[in-house]
Amino acid sequence: MKSTNMGKQLLIVAMALATAWAIRGQFGHEQGAAWAGAIGGLALVLVSGRKDWYNKMMLIALASAVGWGAGGMISYGKVVGYGFADNFINAYYGLAMLFVIGGLFGLLGGGLVGLTLDSTKENKVRWGALLSEMAVGGLISYYFLIEQIGFKMTPPRSEAWAVCLGAGLAMLWYMAREKRNSAIRVAFYAMLGGGIGFSFGNFLHVLGNTWHIPFNTWNIMEYSIGFFGGWGMAYGVFSSKWPKEIPSAKKWENWSALLIVVLFIPLIVYRESLTSAHIARRLESLPNIESVASTSTLMVLLVLLVMVVSIFWKFKKQEFSQKDVLVTFFTMFIAYTFMSYAVTGIFGGEMHLNHHLYVLNILMILVLIRSKRFHFSFGEVDKIDLKKWLFYLIIVLLVIAIWAVIAINVHGDMGDRNRFPIG
Repeated sequence: MKSTNMGKQLLIVAMALATAWAIRGQFGHEQGAAWAGAIGGLALVLVSGRKDWYNKMMLIALASAVGWGAGGMISYGKVVGYGFADNFINAYYGLAMLFVIGGLFGLLGGGLVGLTLDSTKENKVRWGALLSEMAVGGLISYYFLIEQIGFKMTPPRSEAWAVCLGAGLAMLWYMAREKRNSAIRVAFYAMLGGGIGFSFGNFLHVLGNTWHIPFNTWNIMEYSIGFFGGWGMAYGVFSSKWPKEIPSAKKWENWSALLIVVLFIPLIVYRESLTSAHIARRLESLPNIESVASTSTLMVLLVLLVMVVSIFWKFKKQEFSQKDVLVTFFTMFIAYTFMSYAVTGIFGGEMHLNHHLYVLNILMILVLIRSKRFHFSFGEVDKIDLKKWLFYLIIVLLVIAIWAVIAINVHGDMGDRNRFPIG
């Protein structure tokens, strides 16, 4: 019974982050990833069955938003192209580097969530020290790998992946010093899931383009990283040992997290992607574009206002129930879905199949949530098995090699997709 319950929990979190990450494809960058990450964090709290976690839902959502959002600075467009190479070395490089990039998303997202869950009154996470170490680690990693050694993954584009790598390693070093093994487990499984998801998604992207499947295969790749990354993060959480009772967040902590997650991040998404001028440029081929852009922007502002007011109203309470988490989760989720419809032209008559699939995913998540009350006995693992994890990594790298072999044999020359010269 426990494994059945856990399976549903994993599936709900995976589908939530996957759908939100696919929606994030309309917006991109750190702010789009942060909104998706917050939705994944709320899904995790929702299905946990932990009443003490409900009261920290916005802090957990913030940790997930910051962690998954930080990876949004990484440029990966060129790396996706390498996966379309017609030779093994470059195709494998592309798929393997996407494993690294997806892994960095998951490492930071899962790690910060794990630390938030592991922070107690007696054993608090020293966030100031941690963030300082991560910032310094990111700078050292970038200047050592990029400026000194010259190892560039995506020339001539940004090499910000090195910043995320250094920050992630500094975070792991902090966790190891503090003996926060459960948080390390979450970071590792989220890293493994995110890496597998991005690499496998690119493999599907190659197949879809080669076979001319009439669907947005970029969106498939985005859904894949969210699904496997969410699954990995949730597995790390639900299989680990956590403090029996974590203290409620202080009022100023809850409200600070609320302002960032529910107000600041959506406003940045609006500023960068949803203003009338932006929508007009994006949908310039539509007739009456000025009217369409104005209507779209007005409706977006209205939905954002409803989202903010409804969630802020709930936070007048000091104690939160599972229903409060449920309402907050779906309010942010549905609002994000609406933003995606608006930015792609629904008010100009433009509708796309992938958007309807977002709605279908949300309905499926609702059915799964209603089908089971979540009172779950967590795992008791708080040890680090490095040999097992190394074995997992080797297996994944071998599987990626198989994907590369298949990919180069399903298509011919697709132009210069090489990172390294061949022949």
